[in-house]
Amino acid sequence: MLALFLSAFTTLFVVIDPPGCAPIYAGLTASATPRQAFIMALRACLIASGILVVFALFGEDLLGALHIELDSFRIAGGIMLFMIAIDMVFEKRTERREERAEKVRTAQPQVEDVSVFPMAMPMLAGPGSIASVMLLTARAHGLPETLVILAALGAVMLLSFIALVAARPIIRALGSQVEAVITRLLGVLLAALAAQFVIDGIRAQF
Repeated sequence: MLALFLSAFTTLFVVIDPPGCAPIYAGLTASATPRQAFIMALRACLIASGILVVFALFGEDLLGALHIELDSFRIAGGIMLFMIAIDMVFEKRTERREERAEKVRTAQPQVEDVSVFPMAMPMLAGPGSIASVMLLTARAHGLPETLVILAALGAVMLLSFIALVAARPIIRALGSQVEAVITRLLGVLLAALAAQFVIDGIRAQF
């Protein structure tokens, strides 16, 4: 059981990549208050966990019933991520945040909720993690091994939550100019990741 846990934990940790998602989350929530960022990080991890648990237990039956292939998730998720990346690179998100701040000076700033999209899906619960958790549970023998895999998933999602919460203070400490550079750089990397999702989906489909 320990070997199964370590194997599932390693696989899911590499695919979900909490250290890689954390700086992207920090860039997406640059104008949020610490409390708002904390709540969005918690919500993102809970939603992603729920999605992955559902696909772990019922994924193959669900996709089969809907006649949907996993490659469709790669293509659709890549297109949506690319749109977010464009906003990060050209600072369109920053302009919208400044406009909202001017309209509600005395009220708490309205911050775009990124917990569901793109953090929970497709960043944390993306095509790769969905495919991985479906494959791991398909190989499990009986309820005990399935519970071990779900425990490994829970451990990875807990580390993801810690990474998301810790990323913002670290980047903020570097200063606004460095933060802007990092945000644009991460936008470019996110665009590349999105393109790779689309390429993988098309390549596997055809």
